[in-house]
Amino acid sequence: MADALRVAIAGLGTVGAGTVEVLQQHADLIARRGGRAIQVVAVSARTRAKDRGVSLDGFEWYDDPVAMAREASVDVVVELIGGEDGPAKAVCEAAIAGGKHVVTANKALLAVHGNELAEAAEGAGVSLNYEAAIAGGIPIVKALREGLAGNEITHVYGILNGTCNYILTEMREKRLSFETVLEDAQKLGYAEAEPSVDVDGFDAAHKLALLASLAFGTQVSFDDVYTEGIRHVSLQDIDYAEEFGYRIKLLGSARMTEHGLEQRVYPCMVAKNAPIAHVESAYNAVVARGDFVDDTMYQGRGAGAGPTASAVVADIIDIARGFATTTFGVPVGELRGAEASPIERHRGAYYVRLMVDDQPGVIADISAAFRDESVSIGSMLQRARSQTEAVPIVLNTHVCEEAAMRRTLNRIEALDSVVEAPTMIRIESLV
Repeated sequence: MADALRVAIAGLGTVGAGTVEVLQQHADLIARRGGRAIQVVAVSARTRAKDRGVSLDGFEWYDDPVAMAREASVDVVVELIGGEDGPAKAVCEAAIAGGKHVVTANKALLAVHGNELAEAAEGAGVSLNYEAAIAGGIPIVKALREGLAGNEITHVYGILNGTCNYILTEMREKRLSFETVLEDAQKLGYAEAEPSVDVDGFDAAHKLALLASLAFGTQVSFDDVYTEGIRHVSLQDIDYAEEFGYRIKLLGSARMTEHGLEQRVYPCMVAKNAPIAHVESAYNAVVARGDFVDDTMYQGRGAGAGPTASAVVADIIDIARGFATTTFGVPVGELRGAEASPIERHRGAYYVRLMVDDQPGVIADISAAFRDESVSIGSMLQRARSQTEAVPIVLNTHVCEEAAMRRTLNRIEALDSVVEAPTMIRIESLV
């Protein structure tokens, strides 16, 4: 058997400690599968004294992770610090410059700096592996880069954030408000104390930018991902979605269109009979559509010590085997710069909820706004008349261009009878 693969780990949080645990617990199995032993020999974290539930005996300790990446006598540096800049970026740069392979779970870093890091890794002849950066334990990077390599990918989409999926599931099943479920999710550890990266869609957008590059052979373009979160989704909207035959999910979706590469993250309604509608709680799922395989769906836990560490270890085993491939599926010099398709060019159906003073002529005024922008109403619901409170008017539209939908809603919001900003949620056909 070949000499052991020597590994350094920067960051010993949940995933870092989980990675050590997997490598220790399955050492013999991993050696057989990788063709050589894999040994952690150096680690770095903020504090030494913390009990992480795993033995760190025999590891060389570095207070400075960048110094470890630069100086440790290792073959692979695993970056699990997090953050799009700072020490995480410096660790990867130092490792690559030193001719060491890099494994990372850092989607934010790669979404922002992936192109330059991939170019540096390719120039140094080392691997930059990141299976754990997208959807936890789901092997979607391998699926797109290897398993589906013979297909032209036409659409990739999925539930990419477990926190949001958990919140939307709990709201529907337990009939609770967004604020109540978010507070519960924070207590359970599903959501951070400052949850904006998750609930405002940025975590999913980081992952989608990487998926789009893998799927379409384009440069990573995080700034071109249109992003909305789930804060505005109410229990009312979830109930109406059920009535119309839909479930609300935060989806990330990327496809190549006649207007350019469309990358978007937003809450949307999907038909109840769609497979992805049944992915619940903190689970993630990704669907990749290829011209020869049609739809392939990958589902599993999208976060946590076990699933994410599993993906990290799989990347390390690939390096042990000597398996190397390009970071985003093709050489960096062949990644295309794709024009971004603006959200205004999106075409689809829409759900709209209006809160209005129930008075004569309201429906006529609303219908006129849709007529004037050539947006066709599919169906409409109006609840019981109230003399003292605003009442909801709920409708869905036929397929139209988003620019026309936005102009329609601007007209409606200006009506005296409309008492709050309209709520709009896109309806995804997923075909």
